[in-house]
Amino acid sequence: MTQTEQDPFFDIRPYHDQEVAGAIADLIADQEFIKAILHYRFPHLSGPFGWLLSPLVKAALKRKWSSLISVRDVQLQVAAYMKKTMANTTTDFSYSGVERLKKDQAYLFISNHRDIAMDPAIVNWCLHKYGMNTARIAIGDNLLKKDCVTTLMRLNKSFIVRRSAKGPREMLKALGQLSAYIHHSLGTEKQSIWIAQREGRAKDGNDYTDAAMLKMLYIEGRKQGLSFAEDIGQLHIVPVTISYELDPCDKAKVRELVQKQTQGHYQKGEFEDIDSIIQGITGMKGRVHVAFGEMVQPNVDSADELAAALDAEIYRNYRLFPINYLAAGVEHDSITAEDRALWQAKLAEHSEAEQHWLKTMYGAPVFKLKQQAEQDAPTQ
Repeated sequence: MTQTEQDPFFDIRPYHDQEVAGAIADLIADQEFIKAILHYRFPHLSGPFGWLLSPLVKAALKRKWSSLISVRDVQLQVAAYMKKTMANTTTDFSYSGVERLKKDQAYLFISNHRDIAMDPAIVNWCLHKYGMNTARIAIGDNLLKKDCVTTLMRLNKSFIVRRSAKGPREMLKALGQLSAYIHHSLGTEKQSIWIAQREGRAKDGNDYTDAAMLKMLYIEGRKQGLSFAEDIGQLHIVPVTISYELDPCDKAKVRELVQKQTQGHYQKGEFEDIDSIIQGITGMKGRVHVAFGEMVQPNVDSADELAAALDAEIYRNYRLFPINYLAAGVEHDSITAEDRALWQAKLAEHSEAEQHWLKTMYGAPVFKLKQQAEQDAPTQ
C-alpha cells in the first residue's frame, strides 16, 4: 500500500508531529534554503562570503531548532517571532469578536486577503493570544516553487491548494481532495482552517468572496448527500476582517495595476512572490485591527448567497483609518494635519497613473462601507 493510499491527504496536508524533526533536518541540509537566508539576512555578504557563512548559518539553525519536535513546538516558535514582528511593524494592534469563539470548537475562518503571509499569521496570532489552537493555513501551490518553501510552509500548519492542476479531470480531483481535507480537518481532527475569501490578494482594495471557492467547499458535503445549507452549518464558518492602516506592498501593487491597465497583462518576476512575503512581514503596517465576525448561520442555499453574506459581514467589521478617508476624498474628524502630510508624501512617490490606483486601493473600503450601510438601512 502506498503512502497516499494509507493517507489520502499525504501530499497536501501539513506535517504531523512525527514528521517535524525530519522536515527541519531537510531544511537545514537544503543549500538553496541556506542561500535564501543569506540573501535576505546578509545581502551584502551573501555573495563573496556565502561559502564562509553557510556553515555558520546551518550551525545556528541546528542550535535554535534542535528542540522542535512537534507541531506545537513550531507554532510556539512562530508565535515568538510574531510577537517581535508585530512590535516592530505596527503602531497599534487590536482584535475583537474572539470572545464568541468556543475554545474546543474547530472553525473555518474565511478572511479578506491583503497580504500573502501576514493575513493568516495575524489571525493565528489572535487565536494564540486568546488561548486557542492556531488554524491550518490554505496556501496556493503557485507560491511553492521551491522544495524548501513547501517544507517551511507545511511545518507552519499550511496545506496545499493545487491551483496548477491541468485539465478538467485533474482539477476536479484536486478540488475534491481539498474539500475532503477541509471537512476531515474540521470534523474528524477538530483543527480549524484559515482560507482567503478568494484566490490572490485584493490589490485594488475591493474585497469580495469568490463563489467558486465556496462551491469547492461543498464538493464533499454534496458527496455525503447533504444540502448546501446543511454542509455550511457543520463547517462553522466565521468571517474575519483584517484592516491594515498601511500596506507594505502598496508600491508593488499599484505598479502591477498600472501595467495591467496600460499593457493588458502583468508578468511576475521569478522571486516576486517571495519578495512580497518578505516585504509584507517586515514592512510598516501602522495600525492593524482584526475582527472575528458572527458565525454564518445554516440558512443559505447557494454559493452566491453565502458569498454575499460573507462580504456583508466582512465589510461591516472593517476598521477605517485616516488614510482611507483621505484616499476617498472624504473628510473625517479622525484626520489630523500629520495624516494629510503623510498622505501627500505618499502620493508624491508615485506617478499620476499610480496615484489613481493608490487612491482606489486605500479608498475602496470607504465607498464599500457606505454602500453596505445603505443596504443595511431599514426601508421606509
